[in-house]
Amino acid sequence: MIDLDALAKPIFDLLSSFGSGVLPTGGPSDALRSTSSAVDQIHQLGRDSINSMNTAWDGQAADAATAKALRVQTSAATISDRGNDMATVVNQAAAEIETGQKELTGIAQSFVNTAASAGPALATPAGMTMIVGSAIDHLGQALNVVGRVRNELTTQTSSMTELTPAPSTPSLSGVPTTTTAGAQQLMSTASSALSGAGSMASSLMSTAMSTAMPSTTNTSTGTQGTQGTQKSPTGSSSMSADGKGVKITLPDGSQVEAPNEKAATAVKSAISAVGTPYVWGGNTPGAGLDCSGLTKYAYGEAGVDIPRLAADQATGSPVSPGDLMPGDLAIWDGHVAMVIGNGQFVEAGDPVQISSIRTENSGMGFYGFYRPTA
Repeated sequence: MIDLDALAKPIFDLLSSFGSGVLPTGGPSDALRSTSSAVDQIHQLGRDSINSMNTAWDGQAADAATAKALRVQTSAATISDRGNDMATVVNQAAAEIETGQKELTGIAQSFVNTAASAGPALATPAGMTMIVGSAIDHLGQALNVVGRVRNELTTQTSSMTELTPAPSTPSLSGVPTTTTAGAQQLMSTASSALSGAGSMASSLMSTAMSTAMPSTTNTSTGTQGTQGTQKSPTGSSSMSADGKGVKITLPDGSQVEAPNEKAATAVKSAISAVGTPYVWGGNTPGAGLDCSGLTKYAYGEAGVDIPRLAADQATGSPVSPGDLMPGDLAIWDGHVAMVIGNGQFVEAGDPVQISSIRTENSGMGFYGFYRPTA
């Protein structure tokens, strides 16, 4: 009599090692989203703190503190977005594993049913030939399922790897420990996110978590007429997952979100003009620009017409420092600069350059921050 258990063993071994893919309530993806929510709360507290600080404190020291706080805000927003995106990947991978597990269960049951229906015929040479062939066929089906799921998980691994590298942002030294702890918790949770999904998913996180916190990159600083060293003045953008804004990757590698497509286009246009010489009354990127010529050009590329003179560009809605978004304008009585995010703006110094956000500029009166696209 043929040993049916031996024939079925390879199929059931695959099934038992595959994992269920069922994530428990409060499990990995829920933990990731919960951590992102906590980081969002920290982000909101930071926004309120920036506004309060600017109400009570001004001057160069206040400007430096505001710029650093805004960079921390960018880092917190990035960490939160990454956690939610990781949770989505975890759920997708778990769903693929669960589907594969159900298919393997069906294949195993099909072989059992085939053997049971054969009955006494299994003792005959013809029956033995049939059941061996059926075992080979069912094992082939099972291996195809395993191969397909492996390929699907490779896609998820790539997605997780893309989410892992942190953007180049300033060091978080000096940041409240709650922010750092929130970031570390998010990365720690992600590193074990698929532990409940079965052994087929174990490789999904193994290559994805080599970086836990953002690295340090310095951006140039200066006032009008001060030259700084800049990286490539290009930026990429895409619609955000929630559709509320447009994400932009800045020259320093950080990712920020503009309030709308027009603001994003203006930011990219302004950044593309970095390196243009300062020319009083200049309107031509690459040839010569002054401060208001830069912002008028950039918003013109976005289809938004703003006045030519700096002081007259205080249009749209006033914006508090804690609520700044890419595309907002910082306006003095004789100068204007465009906020690009991560505590920076682009301005027509000599040449056009990216600088840390500030409210002081050669003793000029500061009007405030404005959002032309509001």
